[in-house]
Amino acid sequence: MFTGIVEEKGKIISITQTNQALQLKIQGRKVTDDVTVGDSISVNGVCLTVTHFANDWFTVDVIPETFRGSSLASLSAQSTVNLERAMSANGRFGGHFVSGHVDAVGTIERTWQEDNAKYYYIATKDTRYLTMKGSVAVDGTSLTVFGVDDKGFTISLIPETQAATVLGTKHQGDIVNVEFDMLAKYMERLLETRNQTTGITEEKLKQYGF
Repeated sequence: MFTGIVEEKGKIISITQTNQALQLKIQGRKVTDDVTVGDSISVNGVCLTVTHFANDWFTVDVIPETFRGSSLASLSAQSTVNLERAMSANGRFGGHFVSGHVDAVGTIERTWQEDNAKYYYIATKDTRYLTMKGSVAVDGTSLTVFGVDDKGFTISLIPETQAATVLGTKHQGDIVNVEFDMLAKYMERLLETRNQTTGITEEKLKQYGF
């Protein structure tokens, strides 16, 4: 479990690819302070397991499912990535509940500046879990939704977020990992299960005048 508060920007040292599987060697001085094999680290919003480490670097494996469902396949040596260690039970919870399980890949279609804020409109295949002033994780960064339609959503970055995360260097056409608010997903699943149990459907409600 993560908070979406990026701890540092790391750098890809090397990538080993076998078909649709990757091994990433990543430099990250802060996240390796207390790392052990088996720890979870969020890399651009993807929860990955540490397999080796030494000094200021660590390695992780990317399986085919993650390769196909995230933007990690687009990384190259020297790419910068957002890094966050799994949250500790006694730490401050500054963002929102982030699982590190990417729901969709989005494309930045438009960017613009307004005073000290940088805005992004991100196109994605599914926006039903998004709401105005709700939470979304983009490349592992906890952000607030400032606009949503059926094709995408808008986020805004304060200067600190622009400097502290890789999002500050993203441009039109770049792809990003998107994770929707898990509470919204759980609620949808709960309602689906209840409707299946009770037999309540949209068609039935319309039939009785609702």
